Amino acid sequence: MTWLLRRATSDDLDAIMALEHDTFPTDAWSAGTMRGELANPASYYLVAVPDGGSAIEGYAGLLCPPGAEDADVQTLAVAATARRQGLGRTLLRALVAESGRRGARQLFLEVRADNPPAQELYRSEGFEEIGIRKRYYQPDDVDAVVMRRSATPPRTIPAAIGEER
Repeated sequence: MTWLLRRATSDDLDAIMALEHDTFPTDAWSAGTMRGELANPASYYLVAVPDGGSAIEGYAGLLCPPGAEDADVQTLAVAATARRQGLGRTLLRALVAESGRRGARQLFLEVRADNPPAQELYRSEGFEEIGIRKRYYQPDDVDAVVMRRSATPPRTIPAAIGEER
């Protein structure tokens, strides 16, 4: 499956909020909070639509004022029907790249302690656990695992063309 990633706009708010409530039923952000995030010039929000489709199947947000040394993954959600297909990874990589473009050196996030699949995704993308925030997610009293990674993606060097083996 392939997706088109594009900057989120206020026109996407209803679709984002539907996915927000489906993904985070007990601690979803309010529409007002999300509207503020979408309008914040220090934020970078993306939505993902299937190639050739129109329904939003995922979104992700970054808080990173240009020139700031630290950036924060604010949120990342993928529709249940689109999970385990690489969309979360794709969105996360786009946020990592944007944080680097904005000059950040470190990228932080919090993830629910009761969400091992998300924790594994973040670990596989270079995040490491640096702490716990007790009872961070309310009203569920669930701890947050705080994670960090370098905001600069690893450099890759292409192999020489025509190189003999």
